[in-house]
Amino acid sequence: MAMTPAEMDRKIDEHFGFEARDDVEGVLATLAPDVVHDVVGWPTGPAHGREAARPFYETLFADLAGGEVTPLRRYHGDNFLVDESLWRGTAPGRPFGIEGRGRPLEFRLLHVIEFGAAGDITRENVWVDLAAVIQQLPAAEDAAA
Repeated sequence: MAMTPAEMDRKIDEHFGFEARDDVEGVLATLAPDVVHDVVGWPTGPAHGREAARPFYETLFADLAGGEVTPLRRYHGDNFLVDESLWRGTAPGRPFGIEGRGRPLEFRLLHVIEFGAAGDITRENVWVDLAAVIQQLPAAEDAAA
């Protein structure tokens, strides 16, 4: 049975809420047991299953803090949605391999989310505006110039 746009919005907002609280267990609970979790460009490639997605979230929550996600646009289809959002927070760690040094950071995200019959997330594809991250977190030698 197809989910309504409102049901899909509730699920992705719940997912983003757990992310904002750095709640790994909560985030994983929104995913199907056999989820395909694909952050495009992530060094390990797509993860298959909840537990395989765990290391990504543990790293993400260590690297970024105080994150607020603001949806900009959403498009809904039969059991999928495309979400363009703006992430704002700070970078205390090494987000995407770049030294954050606690600096403020904001970047766009594009999510393509598929939902299963149980209403959980069966596939999550994420694209990060890495050019914006690189611009805001230049290497120490670049920032000194």
